[in-house]
Amino acid sequence: MAQGGRGAGAAPPDGGWGWMIVAGCFVVTVCTRAVTRCISIFFVEFQMHFGHDYAGTAWIHSLVDCTTMLCAPLGSFIGNRLSFRITVILGGFLASTGLVMSSFATSLEYLYLSLGILTGVGFALCYTPAIAMVGVYFHERKALAYGIAMSGSGIGTFILAPAVQLLIEHFSWRGALLIAGGFVSNLCVCGALLRPLASAGGAENGSVAAESEARDRAVTARCCDDQEHRRCCFRPMQEYRFLLMPSFVVLATSFLLLASGCSLPFVYLVPYALDVGVGHQQAALLMSILGVIDIVGNVTFGWLTDRRCLRKHRGVCYMLAVGLEGLCCLFAPLLRSFQLLVPFAVLYGYFDGAYVALIPVVTSDAVGTAHLSSALGVVYFLHAVPYLVSPPIGGWLVDRTGSYTATFFLSGFALISSSLLLGVAALVHSCRERRKHSVHTNPKLHSLVNSH
Repeated sequence: MAQGGRGAGAAPPDGGWGWMIVAGCFVVTVCTRAVTRCISIFFVEFQMHFGHDYAGTAWIHSLVDCTTMLCAPLGSFIGNRLSFRITVILGGFLASTGLVMSSFATSLEYLYLSLGILTGVGFALCYTPAIAMVGVYFHERKALAYGIAMSGSGIGTFILAPAVQLLIEHFSWRGALLIAGGFVSNLCVCGALLRPLASAGGAENGSVAAESEARDRAVTARCCDDQEHRRCCFRPMQEYRFLLMPSFVVLATSFLLLASGCSLPFVYLVPYALDVGVGHQQAALLMSILGVIDIVGNVTFGWLTDRRCLRKHRGVCYMLAVGLEGLCCLFAPLLRSFQLLVPFAVLYGYFDGAYVALIPVVTSDAVGTAHLSSALGVVYFLHAVPYLVSPPIGGWLVDRTGSYTATFFLSGFALISSSLLLGVAALVHSCRERRKHSVHTNPKLHSLVNSH
């Protein structure tokens, strides 16, 4: 089977089979991110059935998110060396198996392993390769393609949130998890769509691909034996050299702060709504509203930032989206009815969709398409620890304070700090560029700098 990343050297067609890649990535985001979000709907059911507090139950959601992001480099590693197809199909099988096994859970610790670890690993193997393939097929319309692909998270949340609530009511949480396992098995079908760019013009031949693999191994072996080409042996180091780029280091730090706050509203919006007296169906509807507006943010921000006038300012657009989302969280504790929580779901969903669609884009702008797969693996890996600890910390704050105010404040301050960090870095970079420009345009300053 042809290697998924080999087509990266060909020119992106910005269309053609690329739209099938977008469709496959769309379904992958539905089956991974949307299903992860909907796990919060099981929150109260798990808490009541197993008799645990908020913090203990929140570990399930945080483990799924953490494992998905922690193993993201594994998805990139396997995809770069074997095939993006193989990686996604294997991930779909593991994720589906984890959900089916979770339907037979006898304890919360069982769910930590089956739903948190096994399903999370499966999602990780699917998520990063699918997103990286979109970047391989698109250049001029990259933000729009990513906007459409990532909108699967919002569309999936809009459809799955009320559906999961109905499944729980009719078949209990065990039946709902079993059906979810069958739904997630569609990831295996998505993997089959990830055709490498080099072979997009025609059908793949298994024997030819195998011979190509053998040739590549032989070339690699010769490189390692040849003193003049010993650098071929250091491919992993070349793949991750972007880690030393200052722009990526700042971006990565910002992602850490972002991940510390962005997951909390998805975990605690439904429990908070129930706490202030909103009904179960209305609470699930809030997640649906958030999800459908998320779609609008995905597509509109993707389309807008592809315009020539904004293409150079994608980073600024990303900063605004993250900062405004954090501002929404600061006002959330004041909203204590369904009518007031609807505007929160609308605004939070829009800005969430906006920045999620731009994460692969700003990463690509920082490191280039050649390193996008490995960079995305690192980016999502950085989300792991914050995703692991922030929901339990949020639950601990609820247990200690008896309200959700501190939890939403934690989310808001983390998101705003992420935006401000990028803003300060951009300002410092701009000042340095202006200083360099003034030095080069002023002969006296130029000679003074050279003398020192």
